[in-house]
Amino acid sequence: MNIYRNTSSTKIGVFYDGNFFLHASNYYNYVHPQRKRLSITGLHNFIKNRVAIEKDIDSNKCQIVEAHYFRGRINAAEASQRGSQLYNDRVFDDILMSEGIHTHYLPLRNLLGRKEERGVDVWLALEVFELALMGRLDMVVLIVSDTDYVPLIRKLNNLGLDIMLLSWEFEYYNDEGIRVVTKTSHDLLQLATHPVYMQDIIDKGLSGNDPVISDLFVSNDVRSTSEEEREKEKGEILSIKNGFGFIKYPNNNLFFHYQDVLGDFNELAPGQMVEFNIEKNVMKQDVAKNVKRIDSDILNEFDSLSNTF
Repeated sequence: MNIYRNTSSTKIGVFYDGNFFLHASNYYNYVHPQRKRLSITGLHNFIKNRVAIEKDIDSNKCQIVEAHYFRGRINAAEASQRGSQLYNDRVFDDILMSEGIHTHYLPLRNLLGRKEERGVDVWLALEVFELALMGRLDMVVLIVSDTDYVPLIRKLNNLGLDIMLLSWEFEYYNDEGIRVVTKTSHDLLQLATHPVYMQDIIDKGLSGNDPVISDLFVSNDVRSTSEEEREKEKGEILSIKNGFGFIKYPNNNLFFHYQDVLGDFNELAPGQMVEFNIEKNVMKQDVAKNVKRIDSDILNEFDSLSNTF
């Protein structure tokens, strides 16, 4: 053990590919036994602790001086047609703002009938490289996965900067039976000064009750509060299948899984009214969550009140 500890401070820049981070957060929220979303606050604390270990300095000498979040996003008109999408976007913006993260959004583009990101990787790379050239960073932390970022890491290596890459790799089948694969480019991992294999570190830390790892996830109290505050949608059950169902909803009917039902799934039937939240699944499709049957007495009272206006 080195008794001559480095006492100089380290300026950290954290840069998010928002789409990649969303996939990782959705995985822990819907698939992993943890069933919680990743916490931005907890992740930044983890990063500072990890950098302190790598640089052999005290964690209070590690400061995140730049944090930037990049993602493609649908416009307001489209979001207004997707249930609580506008509200959910604003809530996440509030979280990013509270952590001092600069947001960079580009409009999603139509490509063969699908919405896809264009230019996000270039914008992120230019922002990182500019800050690096200005000498404002000692450590660059990248939360990205695509091979497109290889030239950026090579340029940063030429400048002599340390690069920490947070990587995830997981594979599973979602509720619709679609195979979902998320991997970090092998080339990125080879080039990064400090590759961090997050899924292994998280699983090991959770089994060992590591508080830094536990804090990587949003607490139950925060999660339940945000769910209560979200506007509830109402709709009629269209059909019930073996373990899942569909709710009538404008433009596209909404899928829901039995695990997302508050109450007994077997008590639901076509024609019943339910309330629910709308969220995105890992394929970026709208689905119903927190589905709850509306009792007939409550529904009749709601109808009678509506008729008085």
